[in-house]
Amino acid sequence: MDQLFTRIASRIAAFVGQPLAFILASVFVIVWAATGPVFGFSDTWQLVVNTTTTIVTFLVVFLIQNSQNRDAAAMQAKLDELIRALENARGQFIGIEHLTDTQIEEIRAALEAEADAKHGNSTTAHGSVERLLSRY
Repeated sequence: MDQLFTRIASRIAAFVGQPLAFILASVFVIVWAATGPVFGFSDTWQLVVNTTTTIVTFLVVFLIQNSQNRDAAAMQAKLDELIRALENARGQFIGIEHLTDTQIEEIRAALEAEADAKHGNSTTAHGSVERLLSRY
C-alpha cells in the first residue's frame, strides 16, 4: 500500500508542477466563468467551483507534503552518508534533524562561533562570501 501511495503521490506532485496542469486549471476556470451567464451566476454555479477547488487543494496539499517529506528524508540520508564517509567529518551531526528547533539553533550558533574563531571574520552571508572570494 505504501509503495502504491508513493507512486501515485509522486506522479500527481510531478504533474501539478508542470505547465500543462496550470493550463488545464486555467481552462477549467475560463469554462466555469463562461458558463456563468448560462446558469445566471446562481449559487449552485458558484458552489461548483468553490467545492471543486477546495477538494483539489485539500488533496494536493497532502500529496505535495508527502513528496517534500520524502525528498527531505532522502536528502538527510545522503548528507548522513557523506558525513559518515568523510574522515574529518563529525559523526555526531548524523540525525540532528530529529532534535528540537532550539537544539538545532544552538548547534548552528556554536558552529558559527567556531567558524568566527577559526577564520577571524563574521559568519554572516557577507563574511562567508568574502572568505570564499579571498580564496581566488
